[in-house]
Amino acid sequence: MNMNRFAVAAVCLLSLTGAGVAQRALGATANNPATPFKDTSLLKPPAGSKVAIVEWEDLECPACSHAFPLVHSAIKQYNIPLVRYDFPLKMHIWSHDAAVIARYIQDKVSSDLATEYRREVFASQYSIASKDDLHSFTVKFFNTAHKQFPFVVDPTGQFTKEVDAEEAMGERAGLQHTPTIVVVTDHKGWTEILNTDNLYQAIDEAIAATKNEGPEPTVHKTAAHK
Repeated sequence: MNMNRFAVAAVCLLSLTGAGVAQRALGATANNPATPFKDTSLLKPPAGSKVAIVEWEDLECPACSHAFPLVHSAIKQYNIPLVRYDFPLKMHIWSHDAAVIARYIQDKVSSDLATEYRREVFASQYSIASKDDLHSFTVKFFNTAHKQFPFVVDPTGQFTKEVDAEEAMGERAGLQHTPTIVVVTDHKGWTEILNTDNLYQAIDEAIAATKNEGPEPTVHKTAAHK
């Protein structure tokens, strides 16, 4: 979620990434500018994949809630991986705790149930106003899933460290808003998505680019936000 949500001035900018490669921002707004990435080393698909989506999300972010079903529909339709990182904003009350719980479910129960937990948290955002609300919601979620909710979710601090490490990676990368969604390829560059309406187009272009033969210049661009 961007800090200045109501600015509407259209801008076009050209910046340099940490690797010294030009990043194009097309039709970005003052409210939702292109991310001035300082470190682009994470903007790549997993080994063996040509195209993927890399996303940083905050479970308390309304824009992330909107993007979640669209991103997950896209990875299912195109059969491409999603590389998801947690980036809980410090301004949010319970998002860090929710990320830790999601990580517990992913590591100790199942990755599918962790995805479902994230989906349900997003769908219930406006009924969760405090950490106590989050706890009540989570207990109910576990009961519905017929799972035992642990007395202490993170006794060793392992999951907190994992979330904190991803938050630190996001800060090093230069993230300024959530969600930060990037369609990446194995060798043909990446496209940041500031408007989810552009997501499928960006994936189509990325897939087409990986099929083209011969050397091509690497182009980095940011899809326009409406």
